Parts: sequence; C-alpha cells; structure tokens
Amino acid sequence: MNNSVSDRSFIIDSDEEDDAAVEDGKGGGGDESDNGSDSSSSCGSARVAGGGGGRGSQPSSYTQQWPQSYRQSIDMYSSVQSPNLSFLGSPTLSRLSNSFLTASFRGKPPEIISGLIKPLLPTTTTDGVGDEGDRQQHHEGARKSSQYLLPPRRPSSLQKIPEDQKPLVVGHHEVGPYRQCTYTQGVMNGVNVLCGVGILSTPYAVKQGGWLGLVILALMAVLAWYTGILLKRCLDSKEGLETYPDIGHAAFGTTGRIVISIILYMELYACCIEYLILESDNLSKLFPNAHLTIGTFTLNAHVLFAILTTLIVMPTTWLRDLSCLSFISAGGVIASIVIVACLFWVGLVDHIEAKDEGTALNLPGIPIAIGLYGYCYSGHGVFPNIYSSMKKRSQFPAVIFTCIALSTILFAGAAIMGYIMFGESTESQFTLNLPSNLVASKIAVWTTVTNPITKYALTMTPLALSMEELLPPNRQTYSNIVMLRSALVLSSLIVALSVPFFGLVMSLVGSFLTMFVAYILPCACFLAILRRTVTWYQVLLCVFIIVVGLCCAGVGTYSSLSKIIQNYK
Repeated sequence: MNNSVSDRSFIIDSDEEDDAAVEDGKGGGGDESDNGSDSSSSCGSARVAGGGGGRGSQPSSYTQQWPQSYRQSIDMYSSVQSPNLSFLGSPTLSRLSNSFLTASFRGKPPEIISGLIKPLLPTTTTDGVGDEGDRQQHHEGARKSSQYLLPPRRPSSLQKIPEDQKPLVVGHHEVGPYRQCTYTQGVMNGVNVLCGVGILSTPYAVKQGGWLGLVILALMAVLAWYTGILLKRCLDSKEGLETYPDIGHAAFGTTGRIVISIILYMELYACCIEYLILESDNLSKLFPNAHLTIGTFTLNAHVLFAILTTLIVMPTTWLRDLSCLSFISAGGVIASIVIVACLFWVGLVDHIEAKDEGTALNLPGIPIAIGLYGYCYSGHGVFPNIYSSMKKRSQFPAVIFTCIALSTILFAGAAIMGYIMFGESTESQFTLNLPSNLVASKIAVWTTVTNPITKYALTMTPLALSMEELLPPNRQTYSNIVMLRSALVLSSLIVALSVPFFGLVMSLVGSFLTMFVAYILPCACFLAILRRTVTWYQVLLCVFIIVVGLCCAGVGTYSSLSKIIQNYK
C-alpha cells in the first residue's frame, strides 16, 4: 500500500497540481464527494444528479450522446452487492428494504431502477401515480421497448424521487447519493472484473513465452495501474466526465467517443465468444462421448455443447431484471480463487507428477504470450465507473493498486503451478489438463462451466443497449429488440464455431483490443486533455507506453492471426 502512495506522487505531485489541472471548474470529480452521506454504503452507479451537469448553465454534453446506456449497463455488469452481507451493504440499507431488487439497484438513478425492474413482457397497467399526462406517457412507454431498455430521453422530476434518493447539495455542487462505494467494495469490483477467463490461460502463456515471460505479466500489471490513474486524472479534469467514452469525447471529440465505444463493445463481444468456446471445451471434456445425430448429420461434443450453451444463455439476454444474474456473477472473485485452489490441490495434495520441461525464454512464442497476459488486465473500461462510484475518491489509486496486485498474484500462481505440473503439454485452459477422476478437478471444471453462463447476458447487454439506441423510435419495439439480442447471441455462436481456438482468440483480443483500451488510449487521452499541465517526464512515459503498446499490438495481432490461419490449414 505504501508503494501505491509513493508511486502516485510520480503522477500527481500535490493537491495543488490537481487543482491546476482542472479546467473551467471541476465538478463532481473531486474529493468534496467525501463529504456526502455516510449513512449508506451501497455501491452502485455514481451518476451525478442531472447527468453530471445539472449545476449552473452548463449541462453535461457527454452523457447526451451515443452511447448513453454505457454508464448504467457497465454498472450493472460490475457493481452489484448483496443486501444480506454486512460487508457489502450497510445496516441502514437493510433497514430500508429487505427486497433484493431494491438493494441490488440501490445505486442506480431512479429512472434506471424503474426500467430494470419491469417484467420481461410489456404490460399496460399504470401505477396510478401522477396526472393524466403521466399515465398516458407510462402507457406509451409500455408499448415501446425503449422505455424498458434505454435510459429515458428526459430526466425524471425530482418530485418523484424518494426522499432518501434525492441529491445532496454540498456548496454549489449536487452530489448524488449513488457515490457510496467503499474501499473494500471497490477492490472487490475491480478484482471481479480482472479475474475472468483470462486466468485459465496463464500457464499456456508461460508455455508460449517461457519462464522469463512472467516478467511481461509484472510489467503489464504496473503499467495497467499507471494508466488506471491516468484515467482518473482525465475524469477529474472536466465537469461531467463519468465513463471511458466520455474521456474519449473530451480528448478527441465525437470521433474519439465513437471509436473508444466501438473498441470497448468489441471487447465485450469477444468475451461472449470466449465464453462459448470455453463452455464447449470444458463440457466436451466432462462428456467426451456426447453427440447428436440427425439423419445423416452428426454433431460432435464441441459443436453440440456450444449450441446448447447458446440456447441456455439466449433467454437470459431477453430479461429485463438482471439483478439475480449480476449478483451471482459478482462471485467471480470466489470462482477464480476456487479454480486456482483446485489447481494447487491437484498439484500439492493429489501429487500429480510435475513436468521438468520448459525453457527460460521462447522468443517465437512471446507475441502470443503478450496477448494472453494483456488480456488479463482488460478492466479499464470499468475503472472509470468504479472511480465515479467511490465514496472517497482519493482512495482510488490504492483501490486499483490493490485489485491489480491481488489479481496478479492469482495470475502468477496459476501460471507457475500449471506450467510446473503440465509443462509443454499445457492446454489453452489448464482445466483441460486436470485429471478427470479427481474431485478437485471436477470442482474446478464445473466452477469454470457455471460462471460464464451467469456472465454472458451481463456482458452482452451493454452492446445490445448501444445498438438499440441506434434504432429509430418507432422500431424500438419489444419484438424487434428480442430479435436483435437473439441475432447478437447467434452471431457469437457462429464466430465461436468458426474460430474454436480459445488461447489464440484470447491472444488476438488481448493484442488488438486490450492494448488499446488498457495502455494506448489512456495515455493518448491524458496527453490530449491535460496537455497544458503535464510534465516532460509524464509526456516521455506516456509516449513510451504508447509506442510499446502499438508494437505489442501489431506483433501480437499478426502472430495470433497467423496461428489461427495455420490451424485451419
């Protein structure tokens, strides 16, 4: 923790420098948020009342442009807490409501809450609240899917917001009650985002790059922390910035917002493809003889389980209430720990014979290893949301340092133990190497299989919402949106069946997308937004990271695509 404090001074020399970096007055991003209400510690969306721009005559222009749904959809994906566990929710929250829905979306803006808890099928009943115009508007919203799936065009009146959810006024700034995420909750959200399916391929990354390739993992961890702090500086620099697309807008205008949004959504879409490949590989390991014969056409285990998984997750993408899924998927931290613990159990307790194979450095495989290690730190699309949701924003550097450090320990532990055990026979997912007759192996595989099913809909929803925003209002019907989401799911199945190479697809995503999201774009945005206040050594370091990131992206993308083409041949 002391290291994080000392390293921070390399970026932010003093509080006065922070103040100097703010242009035209800093709103909603400073430490004055610490003066907010301490009575509730629910951790959800940190959206400032009125979209972050309700102060004075300058409304936020960032949240009014595509994608408007990014904030809420990513919060739902990453910031959900249990109402029953004291360390994730306060006693005050428990007293306010015993409803899981209310507690899960305690941090969401009221209009988003009302949209998320509506049933799957449209209903024409009204709630009897408000005048005749309100009821008519509610009736129209019941017929249009945009009222269910997208943020409303107009903010709701504060008169309809419950008293405990009205914004607090601190000085001249409105501070929403949504900024209630504690240090522990921030760390848990960060680890949950980072420790995904990437941990399964870390032994394979060592196989590709050799033992010295682990230095790349450590270097990427340090740079990921640094670029995470750069995103914080960008958010603090201007009023109304809340998300990564907002940062891109402030740095490079509408073009920057659109490009960054597309890259982020491509990354989420690629994660959904990886989920299907993972399910197919691991379920076919559990049931290798499974097949389906239809006339003269036979589906093998891999194809069969990919299709079955798609049929299971598709209805979950139609749901309006994803609170249960988001609560279950928040156990990703526990799932990662269980999987790594099972790996160590198999190696140390069940005494699987260790392989003494492997090399110190394998230069031809370094580009693949770079992509795999880079994929492990693909959490920067969520870091701004975590920062915006914190009660004490000054703790953010320590939060990011802690969650990256904990994640790196898990990555390195799995990489070292897995490669020691399996050597050059290491598969792209170490669960495929575990002996199927051991109890620990079965626990690891079933944990691996269960987790993506709960995360698929949450990962696909941000992309689906962004595409629904682009539909004409008269086309935003329930049936059209179900078809759109179903088409997205089916397209991910087609890609997963066409490119069923888990490790190579992960390396491609890590090289082509994560390098931009986690390393290149944070530095570029930082230099563009704060160009008047950055020091010469910050410029040099950012330029160095950009150059290294571009080289890694180019070499890694080329190597991954070459390997995929070779596998086809």
